[in-house]
Amino acid sequence: MKIQRRVLSLVMALALLFALVPPGGREGLASVALAVTQAEIDGLKDDAKELSKQTSSLKSQLADLKNQRNSALERKHLLDQQITLTVQSIENTEKQISGYETLLAQTSYELEENRRQEEQQYAVFCERARVMEEAGTTSYWAVLFKADSFSDLLSRLSDVQEVMSYDQNLLDNLRQLRTQIEAKQDEQEDLMLQSEEAKAELEAQKVDLDQQQAEAEELYNEIQANVSAYEEQLAELNDERERIQAEIVKKSEEMARQMAMTATKGGYIWPETVSRRITSPQGARNTGIKGASTNHKGVDIGGVGTSTSVLATKAGVVITSALHRSYGNYVVISHGPGNTTLYAHMSSRSVKEGDTVTQGQVIGITGSTGVSSGPHLHYEITEGGVRVNPLDYLPGWIKAW
Repeated sequence: MKIQRRVLSLVMALALLFALVPPGGREGLASVALAVTQAEIDGLKDDAKELSKQTSSLKSQLADLKNQRNSALERKHLLDQQITLTVQSIENTEKQISGYETLLAQTSYELEENRRQEEQQYAVFCERARVMEEAGTTSYWAVLFKADSFSDLLSRLSDVQEVMSYDQNLLDNLRQLRTQIEAKQDEQEDLMLQSEEAKAELEAQKVDLDQQQAEAEELYNEIQANVSAYEEQLAELNDERERIQAEIVKKSEEMARQMAMTATKGGYIWPETVSRRITSPQGARNTGIKGASTNHKGVDIGGVGTSTSVLATKAGVVITSALHRSYGNYVVISHGPGNTTLYAHMSSRSVKEGDTVTQGQVIGITGSTGVSSGPHLHYEITEGGVRVNPLDYLPGWIKAW
């Protein structure tokens, strides 16, 4: 109810403001006033509450699994979901803060407009009082000189019996403007308080994200230190990766038939812009984990941290966008018959299945979700339905393995 009253007050104030502002100045006012609404911020808050509920549920599941040693991989998967939700919560809170800043800007503008109109109306009233004084009516000047403040002046004038209709309209307008100014000041203080609370919440969310990422890294190290307990599960994950690759090829062919796309050889750009370090190439490698894949299907790009934008290396259609136990947050894009690219271990995804993307479009943020030993981007290219070496298509790469 309080929010509804605040929104109604804002709408009424804006309506009065548009009526008083000259026609030539309304265009600029409209662009400010309509930029954002409290309802939009309230909607974001509702979304934030839902994310918080999901996060609490995941925390409960993690607590149940904490003492079950053989469930470490499942715990890591749940942590990855929690990290994804925290990233979404941070983005939500940042949008709220941006909304508050916009509302504060338009409220400040409206407050200044009200004050300017009050000064103009007061000047008109004073001129009216001067004319009446010259005509021999002195009661107005007596009231003016005895008033301690503008509010006291309005109170005193209500007792003057000689006020005529024209003067009474001036006083009514002044009282109305004073009421609007006081209401706008209260609204401004309330918005500033909410903005500060949102900023404090943002800082807390960032601390939570750091803790969650550290816990995920610690858990992965635990998995590596207990190889024998996870051999069977890791083998299952590798089998699942192969099933995913088969599904990728199938979806790519289906998408190509639907869209009548034609494959192009090459034409890739780097999937990010901050690093050229290849920490693990395609092919045979020693993972240090018995049962884990020793035949790397793509390349790992290091030096990207957990805040680097992941880019679509070619234009195409998203055929997979999901959170997987092994790949973590990953996206697959079809570029034509048998031609796909895969991006894995991201902290968050910004595209969904069926989206059409352009070359260089941001599709996610780097991270360390899934079976990952630290922040990096796992990148694969498929040509003709077969994985090829991405290093043949990435100029200027630096060996770091």
